[in-house]
Amino acid sequence: MSDNASSPLHPLVVLARPQMGENIGAAARAMLNFGLSGMRLVSPRDGWPNPKAGAMASGAAEVIDRVRVFNTVADAVADCEFVVATTARQRGLFLPVLTPQEAAVKLREATAAGQRTAMLFGAEKAGLETQEAALANALVTIPVNPEFPSLNLAQAVLLLSYEWAKAGGTEALFSSPYTEGPASRGELRSMLDHLYAALNRSGYFWPEEKRTVLEQNLQTMFSNAGMTASELRVLHGVIRQFERHLPKGDEPSEDG
Repeated sequence: MSDNASSPLHPLVVLARPQMGENIGAAARAMLNFGLSGMRLVSPRDGWPNPKAGAMASGAAEVIDRVRVFNTVADAVADCEFVVATTARQRGLFLPVLTPQEAAVKLREATAAGQRTAMLFGAEKAGLETQEAALANALVTIPVNPEFPSLNLAQAVLLLSYEWAKAGGTEALFSSPYTEGPASRGELRSMLDHLYAALNRSGYFWPEEKRTVLEQNLQTMFSNAGMTASELRVLHGVIRQFERHLPKGDEPSEDG
Protein backbone atom coordinates (compact mmCIF):
# COMPACT_ATOMS: atom_id res chain seq x y z
CA MET A 1 0.00 0.00 0.00
CA SER A 2 1.35 3.41 -0.94
CA ASP A 3 1.87 6.37 1.37
CA ASN A 4 1.10 9.96 0.42
CA ALA A 5 4.21 10.22 -1.78
CA SER A 6 2.03 10.95 -4.80
CA SER A 7 1.15 14.31 -3.24
CA PRO A 8 3.77 16.93 -2.36
CA LEU A 9 1.34 18.81 -0.10
CA HIS A 10 2.32 17.24 3.22
CA PRO A 11 5.71 16.14 4.55
CA LEU A 12 6.44 12.49 5.13
CA VAL A 13 7.57 11.37 8.57
CA VAL A 14 10.56 9.01 8.35
CA LEU A 15 11.54 7.02 11.46
CA ALA A 16 15.00 5.47 11.27
CA ARG A 17 15.37 2.16 13.13
CA PRO A 18 12.52 2.70 15.62
CA GLN A 19 12.82 0.25 18.48
CA MET A 20 9.35 0.03 20.02
CA GLY A 21 6.05 -0.56 18.28
CA GLU A 22 4.34 1.60 20.91
CA ASN A 23 6.47 4.59 19.87
CA ILE A 24 5.58 4.06 16.22
CA GLY A 25 1.89 3.97 17.10
CA ALA A 26 2.15 7.06 19.30
CA ALA A 27 4.01 8.87 16.50
CA ALA A 28 1.20 7.94 14.08
CA ARG A 29 -1.36 9.47 16.42
CA ALA A 30 0.74 12.62 16.78
CA MET A 31 0.99 12.94 13.00
CA LEU A 32 -2.73 12.56 12.37
CA ASN A 33 -3.52 15.12 15.09
CA PHE A 34 -2.03 17.69 12.72
CA GLY A 35 -3.08 16.30 9.35
CA LEU A 36 -0.04 14.19 8.39
CA SER A 37 -0.51 10.62 7.23
CA GLY A 38 2.60 9.51 5.30
CA MET A 39 4.90 7.45 7.54
CA ARG A 40 8.01 5.58 6.43
CA LEU A 41 10.07 3.22 8.58
CA VAL A 42 13.70 2.31 8.12
CA SER A 43 14.61 -1.16 9.45
CA PRO A 44 12.27 -1.21 12.47
CA ARG A 45 13.84 -3.36 15.18
CA ASP A 46 10.83 -5.63 15.69
CA GLY A 47 9.84 -5.89 12.03
CA TRP A 48 6.64 -4.81 10.37
CA PRO A 49 3.68 -5.00 10.76
CA ASN A 50 3.83 -4.62 14.52
CA PRO A 51 0.65 -5.31 16.53
CA LYS A 52 1.81 -3.07 19.37
CA ALA A 53 2.04 -0.15 16.94
CA GLY A 54 -1.49 -0.79 15.69
CA ALA A 55 -2.87 -0.98 19.21
CA MET A 56 -1.16 2.23 20.30
CA ALA A 57 -2.18 4.08 17.13
CA SER A 58 -5.86 3.55 17.98
CA GLY A 59 -7.84 5.89 15.70
CA ALA A 60 -4.79 6.62 13.52
CA ALA A 61 -5.17 3.38 11.58
CA GLU A 62 -4.99 5.25 8.28
CA VAL A 63 -1.36 6.12 9.08
CA ILE A 64 -0.41 2.61 10.22
CA ASP A 65 -2.16 0.92 7.30
CA ARG A 66 -0.16 2.99 4.77
CA VAL A 67 3.30 2.62 6.32
CA ARG A 68 6.12 1.83 3.91
CA VAL A 69 9.30 0.10 5.07
CA PHE A 70 12.81 0.68 3.68
CA ASN A 71 16.22 -0.82 4.33
CA THR A 72 18.12 2.48 4.50
CA VAL A 73 17.43 6.14 5.17
CA ALA A 74 18.82 6.94 1.73
CA ASP A 75 16.16 4.73 0.14
CA ALA A 76 13.41 6.19 2.33
CA VAL A 77 14.11 9.78 1.26
CA ALA A 78 15.25 9.09 -2.31
CA ASP A 79 12.12 10.65 -3.83
CA CYS A 80 12.18 13.69 -1.52
CA GLU A 81 13.56 17.07 -2.54
CA PHE A 82 13.65 18.79 0.85
CA VAL A 83 14.40 16.94 4.10
CA VAL A 84 14.91 18.16 7.65
CA ALA A 85 16.62 15.85 10.14
CA THR A 86 16.17 16.10 13.89
CA THR A 87 19.32 15.86 15.98
CA ALA A 88 20.22 16.60 19.58
CA ARG A 89 23.81 17.59 18.84
CA GLN A 90 25.98 19.38 16.30
CA ARG A 91 27.66 16.97 13.90
CA GLY A 92 30.25 19.05 12.06
CA LEU A 93 28.02 19.01 8.99
CA PHE A 94 27.87 22.09 6.80
CA LEU A 95 24.10 22.30 7.09
CA PRO A 96 21.88 25.03 8.51
CA VAL A 97 20.58 24.31 12.02
CA LEU A 98 16.96 25.33 12.51
CA THR A 99 14.49 25.53 15.35
CA PRO A 100 11.27 23.49 14.87
CA GLN A 101 9.43 26.71 13.99
CA GLU A 102 12.03 27.69 11.39
CA ALA A 103 12.00 24.16 9.96
CA ALA A 104 8.21 24.29 9.58
CA VAL A 105 8.45 27.52 7.59
CA LYS A 106 11.10 26.00 5.31
CA LEU A 107 8.95 22.90 4.80
CA ARG A 108 5.97 25.07 3.91
CA GLU A 109 8.04 27.01 1.41
CA ALA A 110 9.30 23.80 -0.19
CA THR A 111 5.83 22.28 -0.51
CA ALA A 112 4.50 25.55 -1.94
CA ALA A 113 7.17 25.17 -4.61
CA GLY A 114 5.87 21.69 -5.40
CA GLN A 115 8.68 19.81 -3.70
CA ARG A 116 8.22 16.54 -1.85
CA THR A 117 9.38 16.94 1.74
CA ALA A 118 10.15 14.80 4.76
CA MET A 119 10.90 15.08 8.46
CA LEU A 120 13.55 12.56 9.52
CA PHE A 121 13.84 11.17 13.05
CA GLY A 122 16.47 8.84 14.50
CA ALA A 123 16.15 5.82 16.77
CA GLU A 124 15.05 6.30 20.38
CA LYS A 125 18.48 5.80 21.95
CA ALA A 126 21.14 6.47 19.34
CA GLY A 127 19.43 8.99 17.07
CA LEU A 128 20.60 9.42 13.50
CA GLU A 129 24.01 8.41 12.25
CA THR A 130 26.09 11.24 10.81
CA GLN A 131 25.88 9.91 7.26
CA GLU A 132 22.09 9.74 7.60
CA ALA A 133 21.80 13.30 8.88
CA ALA A 134 23.99 14.36 5.97
CA LEU A 135 21.19 13.37 3.59
CA ALA A 136 19.08 16.26 4.88
CA ASN A 137 18.91 19.82 3.63
CA ALA A 138 18.84 21.16 7.18
CA LEU A 139 19.12 19.97 10.76
CA VAL A 140 16.50 20.62 13.44
CA THR A 141 17.46 20.92 17.09
CA ILE A 142 14.69 21.06 19.66
CA PRO A 143 15.61 23.36 22.56
CA VAL A 144 15.16 21.36 25.77
CA ASN A 145 16.38 21.50 29.35
CA PRO A 146 20.13 20.68 29.15
CA GLU A 147 19.86 18.92 32.50
CA PHE A 148 17.18 16.61 31.11
CA PRO A 149 17.51 16.50 27.32
CA SER A 150 15.71 13.19 26.79
CA LEU A 151 12.77 13.54 24.41
CA ASN A 152 10.50 10.65 23.45
CA LEU A 153 10.33 9.85 19.72
CA ALA A 154 6.58 10.44 19.53
CA GLN A 155 6.97 13.74 21.41
CA ALA A 156 9.48 14.94 18.84
CA VAL A 157 7.14 13.94 16.01
CA LEU A 158 4.27 15.72 17.76
CA LEU A 159 6.26 18.92 18.18
CA LEU A 160 7.37 19.16 14.55
CA SER A 161 3.94 18.15 13.26
CA TYR A 162 2.37 20.88 15.37
CA GLU A 163 4.81 23.48 14.08
CA TRP A 164 4.10 22.33 10.52
CA ALA A 165 0.36 22.76 11.03
CA LYS A 166 0.77 26.10 12.81
CA ALA A 167 2.93 27.43 9.99
CA GLY A 168 -0.05 26.96 7.67
CA GLY A 169 -2.12 29.45 9.70
CA THR A 170 -4.29 29.17 12.77
CA GLU A 171 -7.48 29.01 10.70
CA ALA A 172 -6.35 25.73 9.10
CA LEU A 173 -4.95 24.39 12.38
CA PHE A 174 -7.97 25.05 14.54
CA SER A 175 -10.77 24.63 12.03
CA SER A 176 -13.66 22.46 13.12
CA PRO A 177 -13.00 18.72 12.78
CA TYR A 178 -16.70 18.12 12.19
CA THR A 179 -16.95 19.37 8.63
CA GLU A 180 -16.18 15.99 7.06
CA GLY A 181 -18.95 14.51 4.94
CA PRO A 182 -20.51 11.08 5.47
CA ALA A 183 -18.54 7.95 4.68
CA SER A 184 -19.14 6.12 1.42
CA ARG A 185 -21.18 2.95 1.29
CA GLY A 186 -18.01 1.00 0.56
CA GLU A 187 -16.27 2.38 3.67
CA LEU A 188 -19.31 1.50 5.78
CA ARG A 189 -19.42 -2.00 4.24
CA SER A 190 -15.75 -2.55 5.09
CA MET A 191 -16.30 -1.59 8.73
CA LEU A 192 -19.40 -3.78 9.00
CA ASP A 193 -17.59 -6.79 7.52
CA HIS A 194 -14.81 -6.25 10.07
CA LEU A 195 -17.37 -5.97 12.88
CA TYR A 196 -19.35 -9.04 11.76
CA ALA A 197 -16.18 -11.16 11.64
CA ALA A 198 -15.20 -10.13 15.16
CA LEU A 199 -18.70 -10.66 16.54
CA ASN A 200 -18.86 -14.06 14.86
CA ARG A 201 -15.67 -15.12 16.65
CA SER A 202 -17.06 -13.84 19.94
CA GLY A 203 -20.21 -15.94 19.69
CA TYR A 204 -22.57 -13.01 19.23
CA PHE A 205 -24.33 -14.66 16.28
CA TRP A 206 -25.54 -17.65 18.26
CA PRO A 207 -27.78 -19.37 17.59
CA GLU A 208 -27.06 -19.11 13.88
CA GLU A 209 -30.74 -18.48 13.03
CA LYS A 210 -30.43 -14.99 14.55
CA ARG A 211 -27.50 -13.97 12.40
CA THR A 212 -29.38 -12.43 9.46
CA VAL A 213 -31.67 -10.32 11.65
CA LEU A 214 -28.82 -9.18 13.89
CA GLU A 215 -26.67 -8.18 10.92
CA GLN A 216 -29.57 -6.27 9.39
CA ASN A 217 -30.19 -4.44 12.66
CA LEU A 218 -26.52 -3.44 12.93
CA GLN A 219 -26.40 -2.30 9.31
CA THR A 220 -29.53 -0.19 9.73
CA MET A 221 -28.18 1.38 12.92
CA PHE A 222 -24.84 2.35 11.40
CA SER A 223 -26.35 3.41 8.06
CA ASN A 224 -28.68 5.84 9.80
CA ALA A 225 -25.88 7.24 11.98
CA GLY A 226 -24.36 9.22 9.09
CA MET A 227 -20.82 8.46 10.27
CA THR A 228 -17.76 9.96 8.61
CA ALA A 229 -14.80 8.01 7.25
CA SER A 230 -12.73 9.22 10.23
CA GLU A 231 -15.32 7.89 12.67
CA LEU A 232 -15.33 4.54 10.89
CA ARG A 233 -11.54 4.38 11.21
CA VAL A 234 -11.95 4.87 14.95
CA LEU A 235 -14.37 1.93 15.01
CA HIS A 236 -11.90 -0.20 13.07
CA GLY A 237 -9.38 0.55 15.83
CA VAL A 238 -11.91 -0.38 18.53
CA ILE A 239 -12.67 -3.66 16.76
CA ARG A 240 -8.95 -4.45 16.47
CA GLN A 241 -8.60 -4.03 20.22
CA PHE A 242 -11.65 -6.25 20.75
CA GLU A 243 -10.18 -8.92 18.46
CA ARG A 244 -6.98 -9.12 20.54
CA HIS A 245 -9.00 -10.67 23.38
CA LEU A 246 -10.98 -13.15 21.30
CA PRO A 247 -10.21 -16.87 21.14
CA LYS A 248 -8.13 -18.01 18.19
CA GLY A 249 -9.81 -19.70 15.28
CA ASP A 250 -12.93 -19.05 13.24
CA GLU A 251 -15.48 -20.91 15.31
CA PRO A 252 -17.67 -18.71 17.51
CA SER A 253 -17.80 -19.38 21.24
CA GLU A 254 -21.14 -20.43 22.72
CA ASP A 255 -20.27 -19.19 26.20
CA GLY A 256 -22.24 -15.98 25.65
